[in-house]
Amino acid sequence: MKLTVTIAALALSVSQVFAADYPERSIFMVVPYAAGGPTDTIARLTADAMSKSLGQQIVVENVAGAGGTIGARRVAEAEPDGYTVLVHHIGMATAPALYRQLPYKPLEAFEPIGLVSDAPMTVIARSDFEPKTFEDLVAFIKQNGTNVTYAHAGLGAASHLCGTLFMSTIGTQMTTVPYKGNGPIMTDLIGKQIDMTCDQATNTVGPITQDQVKAYTITSEARADALPDLPTTAEAGLPSFKLGVWHGVYAPKGTPKEVIEKLTSALQAAMEDSTLKERFAQIATIPAAKDQATPEALHTKLDSEIKRWDPIIKAAGQFAD
Repeated sequence: MKLTVTIAALALSVSQVFAADYPERSIFMVVPYAAGGPTDTIARLTADAMSKSLGQQIVVENVAGAGGTIGARRVAEAEPDGYTVLVHHIGMATAPALYRQLPYKPLEAFEPIGLVSDAPMTVIARSDFEPKTFEDLVAFIKQNGTNVTYAHAGLGAASHLCGTLFMSTIGTQMTTVPYKGNGPIMTDLIGKQIDMTCDQATNTVGPITQDQVKAYTITSEARADALPDLPTTAEAGLPSFKLGVWHGVYAPKGTPKEVIEKLTSALQAAMEDSTLKERFAQIATIPAAKDQATPEALHTKLDSEIKRWDPIIKAAGQFAD
């Protein structure tokens, strides 16, 4: 018994010494999506701001594929030393329902560090699409159904989830067209090759303000400062259609508590960084409040979102192997 206690005490002492010197080198922040997308943008802004207080550079690494599961698995299987972390969005919560053979359990394979941001979705269409208002759009879709084409960036992408929720809410199916990313969708939408999509405001503010696409509504409780003329779904007549794409930071399971505390402290400082707040505002993204940039808040959010999305996805019958 005495030997067991001694070994435990020694392990704790080593962990505390390691944490005291942490970080001694660059940290890799894995983004499970391609460079240039909204999650990548949020990760890079967050990494830059967190680096200031950590005193070491956080290097963003894009590990895209399989709806974010490849990058997430990379981090789940990484050494739990604080030098590999993950930034993931709402897809962390929907993956258990979408993937029958998910190689990790989100609530068990990671140490949550804290929430980062919340960005509403915008329902947009080609600039010459017939419906003029969101109310007109809903009526048009109900009348035309599968003759309307809806683009999404792949199973589990925010645009896929938004479309699934939208069609479930209005009780009508459109013809869905999967793409390999948001970039090609926007190109085809501007080129009038596709009817509509739903994407993060982070990614659509530019095209909307430049009148390259037609915008109908934003899925937040209040209008976004970056898009003051765009009505919320409640104002537009569909209050039950609400969706925010939240992001969180995670470390591999078993990362020392003291290291998690340092990362959480750096994340909280980042959320107060003036440059980050200014850039987030420009892309209609809300930085997490201090009490939300915590392990406890992220764990609670992830757990509740898994429970929310499970029945919606199963009812839609959309799964991946």
